[in-house]
Amino acid sequence: MRHITILGSTGSIGVNTLDVVRAHPDRFKVFALTASKQVELLAEQCAEFSPALAVIGDAQGAARLTALLLEKNIRTQVLYGPEGLVAAVTDSACDTVMAAIVGAAGLVPTLAAAKAGKRVLLANKEALVMSGNLFMQAMKSGGGELLPIDSEHNAIFQCLPPQFTKSPKPALGVEELWLTASGGPFRDTPLEQLTAITPAQACAHPNWVMGRKISVDSATMMNKGLEVIEAFWLFGLPLEKIKVFIHPQSVVHSMVRYVDGSVIAQLGQPDMRTPIAYGLAWPDRIEAGVAPLNLAKLADLSFSEPDLGRFPCLALAFSAAKTGGIAPTVLNAANEIAVAAFLDEGMSYLDIPKVVEKTLNAIQSGPVDSLEVILDIDAQARRVARDHISAI
Repeated sequence: MRHITILGSTGSIGVNTLDVVRAHPDRFKVFALTASKQVELLAEQCAEFSPALAVIGDAQGAARLTALLLEKNIRTQVLYGPEGLVAAVTDSACDTVMAAIVGAAGLVPTLAAAKAGKRVLLANKEALVMSGNLFMQAMKSGGGELLPIDSEHNAIFQCLPPQFTKSPKPALGVEELWLTASGGPFRDTPLEQLTAITPAQACAHPNWVMGRKISVDSATMMNKGLEVIEAFWLFGLPLEKIKVFIHPQSVVHSMVRYVDGSVIAQLGQPDMRTPIAYGLAWPDRIEAGVAPLNLAKLADLSFSEPDLGRFPCLALAFSAAKTGGIAPTVLNAANEIAVAAFLDEGMSYLDIPKVVEKTLNAIQSGPVDSLEVILDIDAQARRVARDHISAI
């Protein structure tokens, strides 16, 4: 029996995780559930799964959640804020953490889970993007297990030799990692039409059901750029051996090319319950509630290299990865602010990469040697990005 804390239980990954847990009550027990603002949904989840602990974003939300749980006669303890998140992942009663909080907000509790030696199911790529070396050091010192949940990294993990899981370093014979990307909703849209893109259009992903922020990142392919940085830290290959291919069907989730000419791919439906179930039950495989893949009904599987002129965010991510140090932290922070401005303030879709690039250029590169440096640079980059947005 694994006892699970779900960071971000009301989001898409969290809801899918609970779906897998629901189907296997003999294998999984929920220890803690956390959310930022969705108090009512979190209360409903607590009513069904009876966690020992629930964490919400602030004191006002905690008061509301406490009242709702009292009405339902549920004895779940309620905490709030960053301290509550850390408590949820470090408690000795928890052995597995689903890290599914979107963005930089998930960094501190995910790092705490790593240091505490938990099995970390990493669905928050920002933790590695912002603090790659520190995070990997924390996993090593904590002695826990790190299993990637992003569909692409989970696919690569499944395609690597078994010994890789015991020693996360470049596996013998691995030549390249190939990350696939759907290309999002605008992969074929004439460039001149991108100026009028609306948030609703950007969030209408053709294959995956995701949150708003990650849907925009998929449309700009910043999401794939962040995944390249994540793959660099997870799998230990140099950046030049990590490739991206547009694969509109989202059936091949990623591939590994070996020196002998073999290419091993992981295929499946575009359903996050597959990698979630794999991470929860690893090294076993369990029923995930996902429909079987019928290859006979697939018209074709196509692959192409991405056009960096169409997807400047992907180019910016590769550049930040090569620069290293604080650059990926700046990239991530600026992108979060730019995407929020597009979604909530009416900023143009095409201004997203412009804001990110200006922010990267405005902050001098430097090393990352502590969590404090990362958080300071993150805050600085957000201020610079907001200034650029105000000037547009």
